[in-house]
Amino acid sequence: MPLRILFTLSICLLFFACSTGKLSVVADIPNNLKEVSGNEITTNSNLIWVIEDAGNRNNVYGLNDKGYIVKDIDVKNVNNLDWEDLTTDKEGNLYIGDIGNNDKNRKWLSILKISNPEAIEDETTAEVIKFKLPKGEKPKDFEAMFLFNNFFYLFSKESGKAILIKVPNIIGKHTAEILTEFNLNGKHNYITSADISEDGKTVVLLNHEKVWILTNFTDDNFFGGKLTKLPFEHDSQKEGVCFEDDNNILITDESNDDLGSNIYRFELKQKN
Repeated sequence: MPLRILFTLSICLLFFACSTGKLSVVADIPNNLKEVSGNEITTNSNLIWVIEDAGNRNNVYGLNDKGYIVKDIDVKNVNNLDWEDLTTDKEGNLYIGDIGNNDKNRKWLSILKISNPEAIEDETTAEVIKFKLPKGEKPKDFEAMFLFNNFFYLFSKESGKAILIKVPNIIGKHTAEILTEFNLNGKHNYITSADISEDGKTVVLLNHEKVWILTNFTDDNFFGGKLTKLPFEHDSQKEGVCFEDDNNILITDESNDDLGSNIYRFELKQKN
């Protein structure tokens, strides 16, 4: 097992900044998609791909910029045990993170590859990447992942000390590598989604109340550079994030009575 280093915001390796940001609504999410848990944009179109989490259909949906469903793909060979996040590669393939583990009873978690989703009519089969934690590690719940240099990086969902793991983008079964432990401090720091910019220089970590921005890191030492926290002036169950461009991210949230079920745009570099 690799040596772990516990990162906290109090140590001098991190330069901490705070600000307050505002979300702007891009579109409503259709009423029949009440538990959207991840979103992504691929290189092959401007569709916003979304999924729902446990208890929902095994489907991937492509939404246009008005929020209308223009693609509805049934993934026939898998079950939605707990789909939690989406990521993509430079070829425009889509990857579904079946990585949720709320009850800590899943030994094996999965990442499902959907090749060229824009070309699929209405159903497909997924290629499957399975992984488990190293021997002796207790099962963890994951909701956030992205793909970088042909490895998946997944962040466990915990209020205190959490782990970052690494899984190769190779079809088959793997044992994940634990890269580090980290602690974002304070309450309500559960990470619900993550993404990395196209140039590989900026990472965003989402939760319901804020987004953390990681920059100035080297290779995959994501917590070794600058960390900036941007709280939202908005309260909802935010579950998905992806980069729209270098300075804008798209955020989706679940439906909760009169709140949520929207696609939002958020600027990382806030204007004065």
